[in-house]
Amino acid sequence: MNENGSVRLDKWLWAARFFKTRSLATDAVDSGKVKLGGEKVKPARSVRIGDVLDIDNGSDRWEVDVMNLSEVRAAAPIARNLYEETDESVARRAMLAEHRRLYREPGADIKGRPTKRDRRQLGKL
Repeated sequence: MNENGSVRLDKWLWAARFFKTRSLATDAVDSGKVKLGGEKVKPARSVRIGDVLDIDNGSDRWEVDVMNLSEVRAAAPIARNLYEETDESVARRAMLAEHRRLYREPGADIKGRPTKRDRRQLGKL
């Protein structure tokens, strides 16, 4: 952590376990999938306690308040103390999870090239 109480955005995202590697976090910030206060930022931007981040890590979209700072990746329960998800974000993610549960994507269960049995099942749809 910096002497003025800030951490690089990409390091914080990695430490909070939103991305598996720091380079994935850097790429997400560069591509605009992470916004600080609604604005597109760079990976070296400093994050401070109280900042609001909008994070799209590919599978989910989070809106979180920064509660603590860390530059090192730790266990998941410790990383969970670095942020607090907003109520709107929790409700939106629960609604999307319910929607995915009820309306499954037809090809979501098929991994790789479909087998002969898979092609028959797709043909029946």
